[in-house]
Amino acid sequence: MNLGNDNALWLLFLVPLMLAPAYVWCFWRKARTLRVLASNEMLAKINNTVSLRKQIFKACLLIAAFVCIVIALTEPKWNPQPQQVRRKGRDVVILLDTSKSMLAEDITPSRLERSKIAISDLLEVLKGDRVAIITFAGVATVKCPLTQDYAFVRMALADISTESTSRGGTMIGDAVRKATEEVFDKQSRLYKDIILITDGEDHDSFPVQAAQKAAEDGVRIVAIGLGDDATGSRIPITGPNGEKTFLKYNGQEVWSKLDSDTLREVAYATEGGKYLSVLPGTTLDLGGIYENLIASAEGRELESMTMMKYDEKFQIFVALALGLLIGEVLISERKKAV
Repeated sequence: MNLGNDNALWLLFLVPLMLAPAYVWCFWRKARTLRVLASNEMLAKINNTVSLRKQIFKACLLIAAFVCIVIALTEPKWNPQPQQVRRKGRDVVILLDTSKSMLAEDITPSRLERSKIAISDLLEVLKGDRVAIITFAGVATVKCPLTQDYAFVRMALADISTESTSRGGTMIGDAVRKATEEVFDKQSRLYKDIILITDGEDHDSFPVQAAQKAAEDGVRIVAIGLGDDATGSRIPITGPNGEKTFLKYNGQEVWSKLDSDTLREVAYATEGGKYLSVLPGTTLDLGGIYENLIASAEGRELESMTMMKYDEKFQIFVALALGLLIGEVLISERKKAV
């Protein structure tokens, strides 16, 4: 027999510690009360009509019902049968821009924080796919290799900030090349996706050429542009005294604008690629993007294992407990009339 919740067995300690002593105390209290309220003659007549053995038997039925309920709570199972479980999925590499421009607050709370929230939501809906994270600014860094351990991915995600990359800038092409050359499996050209999250302000890293090379290896790119390409947004920074200021260059405030044209070229350089924009005032729904573009696509077998399937049998003990409770109610404490 297999137990799905063996922690419930601790409740059985209530039988010797509480239930049995409680019944002994109740019998003693009842007898004491009768001695106070009834005379010796009346008490003798009452005792002649009540069966102590039946009272003890009824108490045992209640305790047995409690034990049955506890056993039912342990979720007992038996009759194990081997079952082959196959898991299919795709390899998904998330390229996350961590340059200073991602601090812009045109998408609340900021472009970077909104992206991290969206990635965390994405992990809730993944269906067995392997996922990796690469951060990039002036250089690209693998923060998490391809894995199905989503808890580890969340830990890596929590540590990501604009300080995750030592050099400033936005090198989209370097990030795409690192994913293609160092993260994806080179033995297969199938089932590979890149989710690129950035504001698209590339600094001469030749991202379109990198995307074309990735396409040759069977990689599809879903590019997500944050912000707008008209007005843009200022980049907030914290001053030495904790005051909020905005990033300046040569005495002028820097306004970060979305380079949607470059991102379109990057996405459409790959077969089946897609470009999506997230404008100020809107939300980034990676879960929906995953369901529409990735989960519905063909996946490869990532894992195959044999698991034991058991028949749930808690119903037997629930029914037995109900039968014992009904029996306790129907049994009278009185002696049979002679």
